[in-house]
Parts: sequence; C-alpha cells; structure tokens
Amino acid sequence: EVQLVETGGGLVRPGGSLRLSCAASGFTIEDYTIGWFRQAPGKEREGVSCLTTNDGRTNYSDSVRGRFSMSRDTAKNMVYLQMNSLKPEDTAVYYCAFTTVLLLRLWVPLYEHWGQGTQVTVSS
Repeated sequence: EVQLVETGGGLVRPGGSLRLSCAASGFTIEDYTIGWFRQAPGKEREGVSCLTTNDGRTNYSDSVRGRFSMSRDTAKNMVYLQMNSLKPEDTAVYYCAFTTVLLLRLWVPLYEHWGQGTQVTVSS
C-alpha cells in the first residue's frame, strides 16, 4: 500500500524553526516529484515546495523562498522540509504528496497521492 506519513509539526514562536519529515512506504521515492503543500483554515491548499527525486532539483513558492529548504534521502525513503524564520502566516496543516510526473510544479491537481498532514502553528 502506498503511504506518506508526515511528522515534525508543532507549536513554534515567530522566527523559530521546524523540520518536517515525510516517510514514504509501499514505493521507493526515486523518479518522482514530491511536494509540500499547506492549508490554513478557510483557505485553499497551496504549494510550498517540490523536488524531483532523480536529481534533487527544487522549486519554492515566493512566500517561502529563502526561508524553507527541501531535501530527500533516497536511502531512507524520506523527504524533509526545513522551515526557518517562521511567521504566523505559515500556520497551516502541511501535507506531502507525490506525482509520477517529473515536473517542478506546485499545482495541486498534479499530485496523485497525499499524506494526512501535520499541524504547524506559529504563535507567540
């Protein structure tokens, strides 16, 4: 069974950092595009970052570029999102997802499989 499980969310003060992890099972993450998305209450799900696992190239939304960094460990079948300089507007449920299409696009309908999400709250 294909499964993605996100961990690492929590409560952090503005300016703080968190690292989210996405564990993949039921498939190996080679040759996919894996993305991180987030959804705040009352808002649409939006793309945060994506990575093509065959070469490690990344793409970021304008709102997080320079603060967030995505990486993968193919040996562990894991993908990570390092989030620095967090702001209250980063508060959301964060999801990882993958698609077999090797494109660095943050288009929600492109992604075929999704995790259950992890809550990130940035508040003082």
